[in-house]
Amino acid sequence: MVASWPEPIVSVQALSQAGISTVPSRYVKPAHQRPVVYNSDQSGLDMEVPVLDMSDIWRKPEGLRRVRNACEEWGFFQVVNHGVDHMLMESVRGAWREFFDLPVEVKRKYANSPDTYEGYGSRIGVVKDAKLDWSDYFFLNYLPSSIRNPSKWPSQPPKIRELIEEYGEEVRKLCERLVETLSESLGLEPNHLMKAFGGEDKVGANLRANFYPKCPQPHLTLGLSSHSDPGGITIVLPDEKVAGLQVRRGDCWVTVKSVPNALIVNIGDQVQILSNGIYKSVEHQVVVNSGMDRVSLALFYNPRSDIPIGPVKELLTKDRPALYKPIRFDEYRLLIRQKGPSGKNQVDSLLAST
Repeated sequence: MVASWPEPIVSVQALSQAGISTVPSRYVKPAHQRPVVYNSDQSGLDMEVPVLDMSDIWRKPEGLRRVRNACEEWGFFQVVNHGVDHMLMESVRGAWREFFDLPVEVKRKYANSPDTYEGYGSRIGVVKDAKLDWSDYFFLNYLPSSIRNPSKWPSQPPKIRELIEEYGEEVRKLCERLVETLSESLGLEPNHLMKAFGGEDKVGANLRANFYPKCPQPHLTLGLSSHSDPGGITIVLPDEKVAGLQVRRGDCWVTVKSVPNALIVNIGDQVQILSNGIYKSVEHQVVVNSGMDRVSLALFYNPRSDIPIGPVKELLTKDRPALYKPIRFDEYRLLIRQKGPSGKNQVDSLLAST
């Protein structure tokens, strides 16, 4: 593992608050990676990520078909009636906003390093002179409980640690239900995918609070570069006021219009591998704007890190043999952490034909 960042870390929020009028060159993306601005007559604006109601899909055949369609066609869906308390969602999002509003010297007490990423930071990847994203974040370990260390979590604002615990527990329960639902929607036994993940008591989970500051030239940069998530599934608590998450749909980028009190679910690379490509981990990115900051919260629910993850044998056929070579999640994640976001290059590198 790399123990230190290749260049000094700069708080993007501090840059924004300094009132700069141009984006520093290290954040300016190459032209082909910059946000696409659609005209009003382009179809990308009319498409919307599916919205699913957990009460309609939980162990119901028609609901499972809708889940399968969303995972095959989009790799993303919003979920309502998910069981996570709405007031808790609002409270934990507000607490993280308060944390990011603290003086930078307070936040730097939690500065992270690339060996674990745990703590406060502003970059992903250790490639020297890389183009950086317009965002700050706080990353923490949540599962398994043996690696959870609340003393590394923020102590301000008051009760933030309790809110993290409470929110994490409710989302963990949702993830367990979703993994069971994904398993059934693939025609497998309800517990099949969870067993492939390593079992409920062995799975991993990380939480990342994201802060996307106002940007003087949002057309030149991204809050988070295009990528697919490396893990199992991701649950996103979006900003309730400001859109920014975009999902690739063919040649278009579709901005997710969040439904009140919904959580956003997306399929990660490990489920794409386990499903032998039936379900897709889809590229997504985050755009920023010149008028408002954004805060979001992502919980990454991942397989046990020390067992090989490969296609489920029950999903293999003569016409569709195993598409991916097995790999341990800790190996896979390490490659992502070293290189940073890079579209679908990572999972594609595991194709058996490569």
